This record gives sequence, C-alpha cells and structure tokens, in this order.
Amino acid sequence: MPDHQANGVKSAREDRFQGHDYYNIDALLSDDHLLARDAVRNWVKQEVSPIIEDYSNRAECPYHLFKGLAEIGAFGPSLPEEYGGGGMDEIAYGIIMQELERGYSGVRSMASVQGSLVMYPIYRFGSEEQRRKYLPKLASGEMIGCFGLTEPDHGSNPNGMITNIKEDGDHYILNGAKMWITNSPVADVAVVWAKDEEGIVRGVIVEKDMPGFSAPEIHGKWSLRASITGELVFEDVRVPKANILPKVKGLKGPLSCLSKARYGIAWGAIGAAMDCYDSALRYSQERIQFGKPIGQFQLTQKKLAEMITEITKAQLLAWRLGTLANEGKATPAQISMAKRNNVHMALEIARESRQIHGGMGSTNEYPVMRHMMNLETVLTYEGTHDVHLLITGLDITGLNAFS
Repeated sequence: MPDHQANGVKSAREDRFQGHDYYNIDALLSDDHLLARDAVRNWVKQEVSPIIEDYSNRAECPYHLFKGLAEIGAFGPSLPEEYGGGGMDEIAYGIIMQELERGYSGVRSMASVQGSLVMYPIYRFGSEEQRRKYLPKLASGEMIGCFGLTEPDHGSNPNGMITNIKEDGDHYILNGAKMWITNSPVADVAVVWAKDEEGIVRGVIVEKDMPGFSAPEIHGKWSLRASITGELVFEDVRVPKANILPKVKGLKGPLSCLSKARYGIAWGAIGAAMDCYDSALRYSQERIQFGKPIGQFQLTQKKLAEMITEITKAQLLAWRLGTLANEGKATPAQISMAKRNNVHMALEIARESRQIHGGMGSTNEYPVMRHMMNLETVLTYEGTHDVHLLITGLDITGLNAFS
C-alpha cells in the first residue's frame, strides 16, 4: 500500500477545494460576483476536475468543454448582452477567469482567448455587420476563435511582424505565419494582425475555409498539454475587404486586446495558486510523520503562512485593478504589474506546495505539478515576465529600454 494511503491521505481526484479569503475580500464583492463565482466553481468541480488529469496525461484537448464554457457564460462575460455577452462588469470577468484557472490554465485560455482576444476586438474595432455576424456565434460556442499576433521570429517585438496584406480589388491577399496560437487547429475564425502596404498594422477576420489558410497543431508540449495550440499559415489567402476591422490602425489594436487578456490572467493565476495552497494545506493536516501531522512542523507552517500571505496580496491587487477597470482607469502598465506579480506568485506557490507534498507532489494524484508546468507557460505568454518588468520600468522612469 502506498505510504500516503497508509497515513489516511485521501486521493486528490475528488475535488475538495475550499475557497481561501484571509482578508474577507468577499465583503468587497457584489451578490452577482459571488453568484458567478459559485456557479463557475461548481461547474469546474463537476466538469473539469474529474477529467483534466487524464486529458493532460494524454496531451488531448477536451473539446466538449467549449460548449460548457458557453453555457456558463464564460465567453465575453463583460461584453454587452445584445451581442451574446454577459453584460457583467470587469470584476465578474476576473472572478470567472480565477475559477476556471483553478481547474486548469488551459481551460481559462479557452475562455480568455475567445472572449478577450477574438470577441473583444470584433466588438471594439469591428463594424456593426461584423459584430452581428460573429459575436453571437462566438458567445454560444457555435464558433471557436483564435488570435494571431505572435510570429515565429517576432514574439516580444510584435512591430517586427512580416505577415502582410496587399490590396487586390475587393479583397486583400494575406501572406505570413503566426506561432503559438491557442485554439488555432480547431478555430472557425482567426483575428489576425498584419501590415498593409504602408506598413500599418491592421486587424483582419480570417475564416477557416478560405483557400490557402491552414492551422497545423504544435505537438510535444510539456506544459498546457490539454490545451490545443498551433500555427496559422497564410499562403495567398484572399480575404474580403469587408473582413478588415475598420475602427483601428496600428499596434494599439492588438495591444489593447492583450491588456484585456492580461487582466484576466492576473485573476486566473490566483485560482491556480489557491488550488495548490488548498491541496498543500489539506495534505499537511493529514500526512503523518514522526508521530504528528507535518503541518505541525515550523517549516511547513512557514511555507503555508507565506503562501496565504502572497495569495491575499494578489487578491487585493486584482480587486483594486478590477475597480479601476470598471471605471475605465486601469492602465496597460498597471495590468502588466498585476499579470507579472500574480503569475510569479502562483508559480512560486506551486513549487512550495510540491515540496509540502513530498514525492506525491510529483504525481498526477495531486494538482500541483500540473499547475506548476502550466504556470511556466503562463509566465511567458501574453508578455514575458521580463517584458512586463520593463513595461513598469518605462512607466515609472519615462525611459524606454526597448529602444
């Protein structure tokens, strides 16, 4: 019999997660916020937690969850209801992302890419015809979307992109490639950013059945294994001019979308951290060594106390950022600070939690190693850890380290 079973530790495949709110931050939330959180938390416990280890082990995406995410209102929860969104505020959006990432970072990616990187730019920069055509189907999960900005040779420097469009009568001819694109192999539409003949970045909606457009899957990932990732390849793709996003030119378009997604990640990472802390706390109370629970040892208490302290700080940071976002006052630099801090916090907590679990922490019987591997990628995407540091540096000094 394995040692952990002999000491009465139950299998972690049963989702016994309990929320952690050391500073009573719930008192700052509305009834709608709490209802949304509880609904998504219950959905994760019923639909995600029982299957996600198996899908992650097999490196397969649970495609059926796209429809479930639509049913719980996770696609565009802060967009207007007339376009299929939830009509909720930015704190509600953040809380939903927190609960999804508590289950699995890739599930939060499914929702945040669809809502923040596909629906949001179509809503903010698209024509009314584009809004009516795409948003309700994206909100209902009838269509899946992806976002094409990162290129094989241009990650942190999007302005260096070489993907381009050239006029050809009533169409544009699109050529180029994008890399590390969540959802791309299964996407029905892609919001793609490309340079026009004047070198100006434009947004264009590309549909999967357009000749010359392909989206091969990327294999061999050690992180986000249950999330589908691929490329976008454009070889003389004829895109109608009606598919250009008319209300934006330049990098401010894609960067504003990234701010929306990074905001969601700042909340989402807290969910992953809480799941690791929750598992470590419970394990420390049940695992017996030297005749007593390991949670009675000073060094274990130190780890747990530091974990809940950092989670609490991150919760307060996210809540304040959410209030600023609701007022339209959250700056990209403030969002960068929260994304960088909260993801790094969650990764450190995953590592400490793994130590508390001992050898069992490296197995799929507990969620911590899965979260740890996923957070290694979350630390990099939507702006790397170091790039967000330099965004803060630019904001406080006025001196641009990128030039």
